[in-house]
Amino acid sequence: MNTSERLIESTRELLWERGYVGTSPKAIQQRAGAGQGSMYHHFDGKPALALAAISRTAEEMRGAIDAQLAVPGTAVDRISAYLRRERDVLKGCPLGRLTQDPDVMADATLHRPVEETFAWLRARLAGVLAEGRDRGELSPTIDPAATASAIVAVLQGGYVLARAADSTGPFTEAVDGVLGLLAAHGAR
Repeated sequence: MNTSERLIESTRELLWERGYVGTSPKAIQQRAGAGQGSMYHHFDGKPALALAAISRTAEEMRGAIDAQLAVPGTAVDRISAYLRRERDVLKGCPLGRLTQDPDVMADATLHRPVEETFAWLRARLAGVLAEGRDRGELSPTIDPAATASAIVAVLQGGYVLARAADSTGPFTEAVDGVLGLLAAHGAR
């Protein structure tokens, strides 16, 4: 991995662990094994490096989610596979955690990939739900957009509950709950 890549990957890790404010240029350099000159050779400063890291995280998340939702199966099967995939629940969502970071949310450039990724996720889930409705797997009365937003809210809330309890149990319960509600909207 070249220096630029090490800097981006180190920043991604630190943003997830510490947030934007807690991620200092010195910490990034130490984790990446790069000097100050190398960092500023590749990036104009911490905001530019953070944007590269956030954008990379968003891009990878979209790719992984898209692959999970593109597998064969019913809409509920596909959404279930996405919700039940292996994840580090107690660390939370790398982008969801950034929504609680006032410096990221106050900076339109840093906020944009976070906002766009959540909008994309809601739209992608709504598309899967609409397919399920149109194929007769789900009730014709289901609102794909509203249900997609509820799924994302439950997922993000599940992370918060799990972190608060220091246990993955509340996350699993939240996922089980939303999938139970979704199953209740199955075609009759």
